[in-house]
Amino acid sequence: MPGCVHVVDDDASFRTAIERRLRKAGYEVVTYPSAQHLLDRMPSESEMGCILLDVRIPGLSGPELQRRLSELGSTLPIVFLTGYPDVRTTVRTIKAGADDFLTKPVSSDHLLRAIEQAIARHEATRRLKGTLDMVRAHIGKLTPRERQVFERIIRGHTNKQVANALGTTERTIKAHRQQVMEKMQVQSLAQLVSLAERVGVLGGTSGNGPPA
Repeated sequence: MPGCVHVVDDDASFRTAIERRLRKAGYEVVTYPSAQHLLDRMPSESEMGCILLDVRIPGLSGPELQRRLSELGSTLPIVFLTGYPDVRTTVRTIKAGADDFLTKPVSSDHLLRAIEQAIARHEATRRLKGTLDMVRAHIGKLTPRERQVFERIIRGHTNKQVANALGTTERTIKAHRQQVMEKMQVQSLAQLVSLAERVGVLGGTSGNGPPA
């Protein structure tokens, strides 16, 4: 699987060796001698990738960089690699969302498998984000009245109930409902509810808006 591996390690010889190994496996590689170097050149989220991160590095440690990246909203998966493993650090970083925690020296098979899995997860995250962004864009195209109808039908209200709540006719609500389905690009109520749930729309409803 193609992708870019961002290697953060203060050992220059290790960076050179790991870069050679990863490039041979087909990956793009960017190396950083410290956590701050990576923060100064924040990796793009637009391409598949992951971070191969040493635990003990001068300045910001690996776990501290993990926390900073999380605060910055980075979705790049992190694979930790250390020559000094300890259970406490392993548990803490995995709980904080690390994909894996490897111990030096690591076999090529083990390393490449961990990187492949991390990049696959990043691709899945990117696809999901793209889908949710598209759903939010569709919702943003609804008129105020269509949004009112949308918010009620995803909660199981019938056309008659929506018409009574909004002070209009069932025929008008059916027309709005059809427009909602078309703009949301769905074929069924079940699909509409699923999309609404995924983007967190199933909260409070708004009863105010322009008349039909």
